[in-house]
Amino acid sequence: MLPQEILPLLTLVCVFRASVSVLDEDDDYDLMYVNLDNEIEGPALGAEETVSCDCQREHTEWDKLFIMLENSQMKENMMLQAMDEILKVDLQTLKAELSQLTTNLAGTFATTVEKITSHLASQVEQVLVRNCDQAEAARRLHEAEQGQVLEHILLLSHNVSNRLSRLESAWLRRSEVEAQETALQQDKFSPTRGDNLILNSLWKELQQTRAELKASQKWAAQHLLPAGCETAILFPMRSKKIFGSVHPTAGMTLRSFTACIWIKVTEALDKTIVFSYGTKFNPYEIQLYLSRDSAVLVVGGDQHKLATKNAVVPGKWIHLCGTWSSENGSAALWVKGELAVTALDIASAHTIPDGGILQIGQEKNGCCVGGGFDEALAFSGKLTGFNMWDRVLSAQEIAAQSGEDACSLRGSVVGWGVTEVLPYGGAQYIS
Repeated sequence: MLPQEILPLLTLVCVFRASVSVLDEDDDYDLMYVNLDNEIEGPALGAEETVSCDCQREHTEWDKLFIMLENSQMKENMMLQAMDEILKVDLQTLKAELSQLTTNLAGTFATTVEKITSHLASQVEQVLVRNCDQAEAARRLHEAEQGQVLEHILLLSHNVSNRLSRLESAWLRRSEVEAQETALQQDKFSPTRGDNLILNSLWKELQQTRAELKASQKWAAQHLLPAGCETAILFPMRSKKIFGSVHPTAGMTLRSFTACIWIKVTEALDKTIVFSYGTKFNPYEIQLYLSRDSAVLVVGGDQHKLATKNAVVPGKWIHLCGTWSSENGSAALWVKGELAVTALDIASAHTIPDGGILQIGQEKNGCCVGGGFDEALAFSGKLTGFNMWDRVLSAQEIAAQSGEDACSLRGSVVGWGVTEVLPYGGAQYIS
């Protein structure tokens, strides 16, 4: 808008120019004559002109001047309105351009942020991959070093055992000789004080070596896998998602079976599943589970069970075997290769059907819609050497399963190291 001080000047200029243009037109207006009395006179009438009373009165010069002033004011208003409209149009155009510029800048900024975010995510992913690779390499190196240390410890234990045997033999021989000499010539050949000191020193060294050997054997037993097994499955925690799926080598239509397994449980609750086989109609066809310090074998349903107490010690490797025959319903539980409990009429004349699901560490108990797992039943710890036969093994065969090289003996239905066993949900193989 124009400043308010300029508007009156423009008005006067417009009025002046309009007045001059009107006075210059002879066809439209007659010249005005001013008399000495400062009066405005009209043009002299001709002699032949007569005054008509009914004609319209012509505008005086003052009227024309006021009309021109009014026209000027209207033109000024029109000019101001036109300028206001032009400014409004310019302002709207400027707003549209600013909006378009803002949109373009926002799009460019969003694209830039997306590119930067993608680049950062890619770099973070690469760093994580490198860290995982480094951690895996470090873990493998640590396992290799640990294996070398264990082998060295076992070698030392063997050497110490040989040394202890030699010392014990020497001690026994010396004791026998001294006893004989004492019986024959007690006064003449009695041991001197120096000999007694040497013998006491040897005895103390022998006791200390024996204690160190026991400690080394205990440590090795806790860190090595039992029965010569090279692999085990680790269940790091109780979870409804962690389990192992077993794909039997042969069919599961069974009228008798023997199932053996090595376990080292972290903690056993009221019902902690070791392995379970179930069908759509009966999820409890075969189960071996822990109940605190007890081991329980289930065949043909939860109402047919056999239990033995004081069989499980958390944190220690335990070997368990369960046998069953449908002929007279005979069932038995074996702990560390020894018979713990036996019973008859356990699911007599029953046949285990094929087509079910065999799992370790969980049971398909149908607790949820469509079936599912119960976290409270999950196994936590380590297990290895899982084998199953379609017959009842003899006492000698079961005792051999808990021996030093038991992992070389494999079942006909499930054979550890041969049958496919797939860990899920965080369970993993360890060696």
